[in-house]
Amino acid sequence: MRNNTNNDEEADPNAVNEDGSPVVRVRLPRKRFNEQFAMAELMMGANHIRVRCHDGVTRMGRIKGKIKKRAWIREGDIVLVTPWSFQDEKCDIIYRYLPPQADWLRKNRYL
Repeated sequence: MRNNTNNDEEADPNAVNEDGSPVVRVRLPRKRFNEQFAMAELMMGANHIRVRCHDGVTRMGRIKGKIKKRAWIREGDIVLVTPWSFQDEKCDIIYRYLPPQADWLRKNRYL
């Protein structure tokens, strides 16, 4: 029989590290799917946002239907995007990072 106490600790939303800081789980970009970090610059309306991608290109981002009503994106938010293969100036926004996650990314030099 398996001991699930370790899995229960991982799933605890109020878990803290030894130094008292909260445990932060962060989704990183998957290179095989061509995902990259971006910052929301300007809200264009109709689920479109102008984003500045990690590779230096400014693209028109489209919020995917999966996160459209679940994650409200504001200017200055860090997001995860997938550039279109047939139009390099456009991309799909697939994930929005919360402020503690963005701080963790900056602290660990991903941004």
